[in-house]
Amino acid sequence: MTDDTPPLMGRRPENTRERLTKVSWMLIWMLYLVQVIADLVSRPMSGWEQALGWVGLVVFVGAYIALVMYGPDQRRRAVAYPLIGAMLASAVATSLVLGEHWLPLFIYVSVCFGAALRPPYSVLGNLGCAGLVIVCGLLNGSDTGTITALTITAALSGLAMIGLRRLIETNRELQAARATIASMAATEERLRLARDLHDLLGHSLSLITLKSELAGRLLPDRPEAAAGQVADIEKVSRQALVDVREAVSGYRRATVDGELASAKDAMRSAGIIATVAPELDRLAADGHPRLAPDRAGALAWALREAATNAVRHSGAARCTLGIEAWDDRIAVVVTDDGEGAPSDAASPGNGLRGLEERLLLVDGTLETGPGPRGRGFRLRASVPLLPELPEPAEGRADEADVPG
Repeated sequence: MTDDTPPLMGRRPENTRERLTKVSWMLIWMLYLVQVIADLVSRPMSGWEQALGWVGLVVFVGAYIALVMYGPDQRRRAVAYPLIGAMLASAVATSLVLGEHWLPLFIYVSVCFGAALRPPYSVLGNLGCAGLVIVCGLLNGSDTGTITALTITAALSGLAMIGLRRLIETNRELQAARATIASMAATEERLRLARDLHDLLGHSLSLITLKSELAGRLLPDRPEAAAGQVADIEKVSRQALVDVREAVSGYRRATVDGELASAKDAMRSAGIIATVAPELDRLAADGHPRLAPDRAGALAWALREAATNAVRHSGAARCTLGIEAWDDRIAVVVTDDGEGAPSDAASPGNGLRGLEERLLLVDGTLETGPGPRGRGFRLRASVPLLPELPEPAEGRADEADVPG
């Protein structure tokens, strides 16, 4: 991402564009030195006054250029103080000795306070410069109008630079925040894709493996049945390809009916007796009026993950799939009679972690643990239901009789 904000005073220019920007700013501010140089050249002065004027001007301009072009960065901010101090000393000395024509130097010092330092030091320096204009102007006999005009100019110029600096820093912070948001969005998309690919390919590849083994066992004696398993393998492979494409495109949404049918097929191929509660069959067939599509999709992913774990890891002979419902929540519950989770497992696997993240996105919860009597494995994934809509008032207002 390119940085379009102008370079701050006190930060080294990093490229030609920044150097030209800084030079342009300096040339604009140098207009205030016209009357100073004209006074030094045209007005009769003593030798020591001429020397003081030229030395003070050279020191002042040199410190100003050093501060603007090659001044300290944020890590060496203390270097700004001697540079601004040299400018301030030159401004005080020349204005007290050489008169009101040198008072505009305080405008530069005020601007440098606002640009190079942070509040409250920049504000204090700005107010101090305005006060010095008044003091030095009164001491060198300047008229009231000149003192007033230069005091207001010094104060407003410093405050304007403080505001400009804050605007530049805010713009940089916004750009950094935008970059952070973009990075977080990319990270979230990678996590989504990783979850989808794990859930999709883990289930599909497990089913392909089971059907391949079954086809191998059937081939010698029952070639027709083996051919049926090979056809199923082709079907699952094609569906896996479609699912992966949808996952990459971001359009993949699992459905309860599709995942329930796939779970039954996978368990049947693995030799697991699947018992499905009638309530779950009805949910798959008809849905639920208060179950939002994204929450139904999360329950479908829970069915897929539970079936995949039962087939791949449990060694179960039976598996029960059902639902639990409350007034404000509904849950899918899958229980098998297999080996259960390893006792030394420090954390859930990638699939369960991904499922928990999916459920959290829809305010759902995931509970896993041993089945009834401490045997097997039990998974419960619950999501909230939408609020129940109030029933419409019964009856209608009686229609007015129409005279015959």
